[in-house]
Amino acid sequence: MHTAIILGAGMVGSVMALDLGRTKGEFEVTIADARADAIQRVTDRCREAGIAVRGEIADLSDAATVRRLIAPHDVVLGALASRIAFGALRTVIEAGKPYADISFMAEDALQLDALARERGVTAVVDMGVAPGMSHLLAGRAAAALSPCERVEIYVGGLPVERRWPYQYKAAFSPADVVEEYTRPTRLVEHGRVVVRPALSEPELMDFDGVGTLEAFNTDGLRSLATTHLGRVPMMKEKTLRYPGHIELVRVLRETGLFGEEPVEIATADGGLARVRPRDLTARLLFPMWTYGPGEEDLTVMRVVGEGVRAGKRVRMQWDLHDRYCRQTRCTSMARTTAFPCTIVARMMARGELAKPGVIVPELLGANAKIVERVLAEHAARGVEYRYTETEL
Repeated sequence: MHTAIILGAGMVGSVMALDLGRTKGEFEVTIADARADAIQRVTDRCREAGIAVRGEIADLSDAATVRRLIAPHDVVLGALASRIAFGALRTVIEAGKPYADISFMAEDALQLDALARERGVTAVVDMGVAPGMSHLLAGRAAAALSPCERVEIYVGGLPVERRWPYQYKAAFSPADVVEEYTRPTRLVEHGRVVVRPALSEPELMDFDGVGTLEAFNTDGLRSLATTHLGRVPMMKEKTLRYPGHIELVRVLRETGLFGEEPVEIATADGGLARVRPRDLTARLLFPMWTYGPGEEDLTVMRVVGEGVRAGKRVRMQWDLHDRYCRQTRCTSMARTTAFPCTIVARMMARGELAKPGVIVPELLGANAKIVERVLAEHAARGVEYRYTETEL
């Protein structure tokens, strides 16, 4: 039996625990988090499903603690907050443990590639839905087409029921959502990296089963802007929301409500207090953006690659339309984010994926057999990526 530890007991970490534990006798699973209530929720949920998961309450921002926790385990999975994700990645690599990670980090994980190679560690990062499956499929298109002229990624997590005023809920950290709305966006145009404001260049798109959505620039290319620069001259990633969302968020942003510099405000007792606008916005907005128990969500993604194959210009396209799972009570965003990571972690534990280094998903996408395996494993879990190919 393999042993696995999951760092982070949020929505995605809980689905990781359920998925790893679903095959009897394959994994002994531990999940760690600083929040006792989060650990309790995960262990209770797994127990209801007949899965035994051990919980560890621990400060995962402390490198010594992380080293101690992961020492007895065969494979490590990461679902951490962005502020501690890079430090944990470094610690896991230094400890010589294979790592499958979905954590967002502002730092460039590829900076640790040399360290991972030196320690003989396989660390697959950004292995969620987007980035993750988005990049895996983009990498498949880039490898299959010669040349690959264009890659486009469109992705969004949305509530099934649209409610005024935002018609939106965040299926992951709302703080990270705000970061998407403020962080400059990198695109690749004519072989060069260009920078545009977040929320820029809106366009309307139709999706079967969902209807019309609006797409806008976000900084989702991440490693693709490095690994495939010079190979694919046109690349972009856009986020999807119900129409009207862009304008609402732009108003908040331009008013300064996402600002990080403190401002002075008068208090009830006549004094002054310094408050970060972003903190006030979080306090007021995030309860409106948080899913309630049983509230259903959906995930929509389209990955497009255009180029030449066998002398013909073709368009390769993968479409995902996934919904909340009522049977397991798992959100679609948590399912579609957790499954790529657990699939890769299983491959690592079985010795099927053991190339040392920090590996981003588009590099895995160059291997057609790995892509087929990952897609088949998703289908076995009820998550279908529909593929179409058309001549241009």
